[in-house]
Amino acid sequence: MKLHSLIFAAVVAVFLTGTAWAHHSHANYNTNEFTQLEGTVKELRWMNPHTWIYLEVANEGKSEVWVLEGSSPRGLMRDGWTREDVAPGEFLKVKCNPLKDGSTGCLVETVTSKRFTDKEY
Repeated sequence: MKLHSLIFAAVVAVFLTGTAWAHHSHANYNTNEFTQLEGTVKELRWMNPHTWIYLEVANEGKSEVWVLEGSSPRGLMRDGWTREDVAPGEFLKVKCNPLKDGSTGCLVETVTSKRFTDKEY
């Protein structure tokens, strides 16, 4: 009975570890390319496991919303960020890795605004 419990615990640990590693994959982004965006923040989601900026970007006269994935709140705080550093209505310039499927989303590399320049997000 004890052996069965140990085997079960080991199997559960392997599955949980696999899930944790899978979560941190950025395979859906083209990390060999960068996109430059300029737009107005519609919304900021400061939540675990990642922060999200919804950026309204003008594209050929039309407005589209880009979803930008950032680091974790804890990681950003270690780098000197606060929740108030990016606010709705603020104009941002962003350098990011685009999604491989070409949809309007990317992984943030740097953020520039009037309050700071080229700060990694």
